[in-house]
Amino acid sequence: MDWIKRYVKTVPTVMMLVLITACSVSYKFNGASIDYSKTKTIEIATFPIRSSYVWGPMASIFNNQLKDIYANNTKLIQVKRNGDLKLSGEIIQYSQRNKSVTSEGRSAQTELSMTVNVRFINNKNHKEDFEEKRFTATATYENTQSLNAVQEELVTQMSKELTEQIFNATVANW
Repeated sequence: MDWIKRYVKTVPTVMMLVLITACSVSYKFNGASIDYSKTKTIEIATFPIRSSYVWGPMASIFNNQLKDIYANNTKLIQVKRNGDLKLSGEIIQYSQRNKSVTSEGRSAQTELSMTVNVRFINNKNHKEDFEEKRFTATATYENTQSLNAVQEELVTQMSKELTEQIFNATVANW
């Protein structure tokens, strides 16, 4: 009789553990709220650099990340022209400024800043259109490092932040 009591106590526990490890639920909250029955395509123009201070690879890093965020988080097909959604703009500012100062009066940190101007047209719902909306991202680095040493990492980080802001402003209406 003791073995039956032990069996009755351990079987449900073992079964519960098997169920928990065998079943998993995956949720993806990318924020896209698109009616795919109406909106099927997106046209993303290349954003040129219109800033007085320029770092060569910046435009390609930003443009690739912008296309990738829509490709990875929506079912929209990217087209060259006549898209249901149209995204265009330019990188209008890329600058650096001293952020903090040491007790000796020297700069301790520098803040790098990137601003993008965006135009968005939703040919399925023109109420969502916007013209000349600006998005800015910043990143800070210690002055013990040179800008050349950290620039690619920081531009990639700022581009990621900018593309998320643009994505949320254009297709995430929640």
